[in-house]
Amino acid sequence: MLFHTTQFFVFLAVVLPAFYLAPRSWRHAILLAASYFFYMCWNAKFVVLLWVLTAIDYTAAIWMARVPAGPRRKAWLMVSLAANLGFLGFFKYFNFLAGNVALLMGRPAGAFAMDIVLPMGISFHTFQSMSYVIDVYRGEQKPIRNVVDYALYIAFFPQLVAGPIVRARQFFGDLYQWCAPSPKEQLRGILLVIFGLVKKAAIADQFARLADGYFRQPSAHPGALAAWSGAAAFSMQIFFDFSGYTDMAIGLAQLFGFHFPDNFRRPYLAGSITEFWRRWHISLSSWLRDYLYIPLGGNRGGRLRTYRNLMLTMLLGGLWHGASWNFVIWGGYHGALLSIERAGRLAAGRWPRILPTFALVTVSWVFFRAATFTDSAYILRQMVSLPAGHILWPRWEIWLAVIVAALAIAEERYGWFARLAEAPAWAWSAAVAMMLFCLETLSVPGQAVPFIYFQF
Repeated sequence: MLFHTTQFFVFLAVVLPAFYLAPRSWRHAILLAASYFFYMCWNAKFVVLLWVLTAIDYTAAIWMARVPAGPRRKAWLMVSLAANLGFLGFFKYFNFLAGNVALLMGRPAGAFAMDIVLPMGISFHTFQSMSYVIDVYRGEQKPIRNVVDYALYIAFFPQLVAGPIVRARQFFGDLYQWCAPSPKEQLRGILLVIFGLVKKAAIADQFARLADGYFRQPSAHPGALAAWSGAAAFSMQIFFDFSGYTDMAIGLAQLFGFHFPDNFRRPYLAGSITEFWRRWHISLSSWLRDYLYIPLGGNRGGRLRTYRNLMLTMLLGGLWHGASWNFVIWGGYHGALLSIERAGRLAAGRWPRILPTFALVTVSWVFFRAATFTDSAYILRQMVSLPAGHILWPRWEIWLAVIVAALAIAEERYGWFARLAEAPAWAWSAAVAMMLFCLETLSVPGQAVPFIYFQF
């Protein structure tokens, strides 16, 4: 059930009134039942996996609170982490590891492969549940005694499939101190849902046609201009696709009285890779910082250890995205750039560094999107090749990119969208009308295209 389909909005039209019309004591159960139904629309049998992991983490947290710090407490933490990482490792990485073992043994790559279907959103809900259990172990979060409430934290449908990764203290703070959203909050939620739809259906899917056409057969479009325009098309696609989903998730949560954290802050206006990661997929980058980089030692222990910790964090972050050496290289590339920036001083002035930073990020997306390492290497060679070839973007899509860049700069300087819910009725009504017009005129006809991060 995709967010940008009629089926989902019918589902929402049932769940939203049912939530508000029900007695308050029923509302958590209603949201949980709706969330499980939403998940089961993808593949009903995997809801059992969700139940098993929920039961293990719920139990582990309860027992950790009952025993003093020491081996027994750590044992319950290990049980929880082993379950989460074990399921994630099997479903997501078994065939990747089996293929590499087979190649090392001189066997065909698929010799030991199994027919494994990846459960939807497993990477996101395992990270979310792991953060809860680790926080309980550290004494930073009290265990949740009500199993329905804990299950809702894991399964809440707006962010179940692709985040943002919400920390337990924020979610349960909203849940236990819940109050109905104000009219301005409701309006902001509706605006975010519509804005997210525009990002996905009217912008991301337009650039997806260019990116898919190029990455499907890079050799059919030789030259630097073709390579850069194909990679830049994917840069546009993945940002508007993922941030569109996030906007919808935050907006939907707002309609139910929950306040999710921002996950994107105009990352392509970053003046460095370090700043890029403070603006891109913020819930993941903060998770990696708090539960991986800092426990590894962070920036303590000298420069070499700092660079090592950055590299390990980003390599594992790359592998988290997918079971492929391309993702590992993508993570290592960002780790190397972060280390280089940490080692040296950036030139003064942020705005002159925006285009070079965007170019570096675009290069990284080649590894993220290309089907094989061979394709990645070919595209990188084409990026510096002569003759230059031709640009793949039609003129109107160049203007579309210019317009969205101007809107992003205006939001960076003036916060126009953030203040739209507080604007006069004529202003936000005009904005809604314009967004609906864009949806009508720019949406790609045909079957709805899944969000990119649904595969993770």
